[in-house]
Amino acid sequence: MQNTDSVHVKTRCLVTGGAGFIGSHVTDQLISVGSEVTVLDDLSGGFEDNVNPQATLVTGSITDVELVEKLFRENRFDYVFHIAAYAAEGLSHFIRRFNYTNNLIGSTTLINAAIRHECKSFVFTSSIAVYGAGQVPMLEYLKPEPEDPYGISKYAVEMDLIAAHRLFGLNYIIFRPHNVYGERQNIGDKYRNVIGIFMNQVMQGQPCTIFGDGSQTRAFSHIGDIAPAIARSVNVPEAYNQVFNIGADTPYSVKHLAEVVQLAMGKSTGIQYLNAREEVLHAYSDHSKAAQILCSRPTIPLEDGVTRMAKWAWAMGPRSSPKFKAIEIERNLPEGWR
Repeated sequence: MQNTDSVHVKTRCLVTGGAGFIGSHVTDQLISVGSEVTVLDDLSGGFEDNVNPQATLVTGSITDVELVEKLFRENRFDYVFHIAAYAAEGLSHFIRRFNYTNNLIGSTTLINAAIRHECKSFVFTSSIAVYGAGQVPMLEYLKPEPEDPYGISKYAVEMDLIAAHRLFGLNYIIFRPHNVYGERQNIGDKYRNVIGIFMNQVMQGQPCTIFGDGSQTRAFSHIGDIAPAIARSVNVPEAYNQVFNIGADTPYSVKHLAEVVQLAMGKSTGIQYLNAREEVLHAYSDHSKAAQILCSRPTIPLEDGVTRMAKWAWAMGPRSSPKFKAIEIERNLPEGWR
């Protein structure tokens, strides 16, 4: 019989990226059931204010081998929730070295430490970017064929976890979330998080910018449907050494999304269409496995979730969108990113 109770009291958890969007919500879930949580975050995309005051924040990078080893040695973590990443699929083509250093090499640093210190399970947030194009609905048993460096890095970590389990017995749980949005998302990053980008543009009186004609489709997932399942997964034995798609079921066009956002924000600023960029046109996944094993089912409709986030966004106010300073390849950089 499956156990869907929360993490046992006094378990020791490491949450990487816990000052960021998904990570801070997972941290809240863990603390709500009595876990001791250490957050490791370099604050490059997160904010100290996002961190639950009952968690211990360590400012640093997952690529810092000495720091990671010190944290594992001193805290003897039961569980690792590895959520830190620079999740910009489209931009990853132009920041290959940065992408692989942070999303792949940093992950292997954590896996090494988890093996050495015999962690009970390693929870990894991958992405549906591993599937590539033409595989909809995306199912966990399909062969991944990622088309961008971000997806490649995520799939490489998945394979490394499988290898680590086979040789060292490190248990893992892999989640492939997609298009997650909600309160605390970094709306000041113009390279990722389309709903946040749209809201930031609307607050500044700017049109929502769309690459191509807006017919590309995605299923957008509110954080309230994601974080609880990730946090409680370590207490579900059937989830160990499994891969799960997790998120919303209904795909919407990006054009429709822009209309929903502007309605929720109470301000119509129009749409500006830019030249199409290299991206998968249609991406949505099947979540029956997560429903069966984790009892995880999406409950927050797009309009309701966007309305929640809009209230939060107006309270926070618009944020500047700085140019990414470490572009490695300028050629073919999409319009609006130059």
